Amino acid sequence: MNDINARHGTATSTTTAARPTARGHLGSCHCGAVRFAFDADLGKPAGRCNCTICTKISQLGGILKPSEFQLLSDESHLSSYEWGFKTSRRYFCKTCGVHCFGKGNIPELGGEYVSVNYNCLDDVELRDIPVVHWDGRHDNWHAGPRNTPWPIKAPAAMNMG
Repeated sequence: MNDINARHGTATSTTTAARPTARGHLGSCHCGAVRFAFDADLGKPAGRCNCTICTKISQLGGILKPSEFQLLSDESHLSSYEWGFKTSRRYFCKTCGVHCFGKGNIPELGGEYVSVNYNCLDDVELRDIPVVHWDGRHDNWHAGPRNTPWPIKAPAAMNMG
């Protein structure tokens, strides 16, 4: 079990000889030091969240089960960032700084997850991927996704005071 997955209680291989499955997709950072593969149906909507980290890095993500993700490069190329309630850790390339994926545990999203930054996919037309929007900035996960962006400022009905 590699160190990244050990922190989140998930097991994936870092073997570079692994090949993605028929539904498999490849992704990488800008300089190519971080490479990964994952299984997902890109016909299903990707998520855009309005939380501060997702907004600032322009995350367009796919939520996966940890077993559907495989880091292909050595994890020594990664650095990470964790904040707040420590429900998520973002991983980025030490060389070029591109945020490639995150791991965490949010019960409202089904527990343990990997969030792949679809902006890092190789040879995929992002405009062809449907997008839904989440209100992570206000921890409004129970509202679910919607087709239009959530506001940055809390709607009046959510204000407490």
